[in-house]
Amino acid sequence: MPHSSESDPHGFKRRGLLFVLSSPSGAGKSTIARKLLAAEAALDMSVSATTRAPRPGEVDGKDYHFVDLERFRAMVADNAFLEWAHVFDHRYGTPRAPVEALLAAGRDVLFDIDWQGAQQLHQIAGGDVVRVFILPPSMEELRQRLVSRATDSVEIINARMARAANEVSHWDSYDYVLVNDDVETCFQQVRTIFHAERLKRSRQTGLIGFIRSMMKTG
Repeated sequence: MPHSSESDPHGFKRRGLLFVLSSPSGAGKSTIARKLLAAEAALDMSVSATTRAPRPGEVDGKDYHFVDLERFRAMVADNAFLEWAHVFDHRYGTPRAPVEALLAAGRDVLFDIDWQGAQQLHQIAGGDVVRVFILPPSMEELRQRLVSRATDSVEIINARMARAANEVSHWDSYDYVLVNDDVETCFQQVRTIFHAERLKRSRQTGLIGFIRSMMKTG
């Protein structure tokens, strides 16, 4: 949907941006997402629906929309998701209506989803989707980060490492690939990509009117 960008001093109307961050669990994606949301006033987080139970401290409607399996299946049948996937015995999906409402209100939307979700979203929204994949410095470092969390059993960590290897194998389906060996450096790279994508000519729907007006007065 068209709207103005605070990063554009001329205030051209532009189409909204669907900005995807993906990474293996423990690679720092969530930290970078929080930093980007805090830094960008016109950016909102897409809140996924999930069938898993809330973890301590998680708030329904803020961290996730927690639904039962029957409700999730009904939403799939109603085409209520932009994308959804089956992950670690649970289902996760992006509700369509809230995202469309944010775009209609002139907002950009940030997605914390895996490669399956990114692929589905790109199939639906195409050129308005920008996909960024964040790699850990090494698989050994990734395992150490997961162990340091002290929230998962060895079995869960092993499962996450196996899934991480599968996720990394899909790196070439993304528009940008970054290595997070320093959170602040990686965040600045993500923010640079975000700003550049906002300014792409193909998204500047108000540019044609500006050019026509300029030529008339020239």
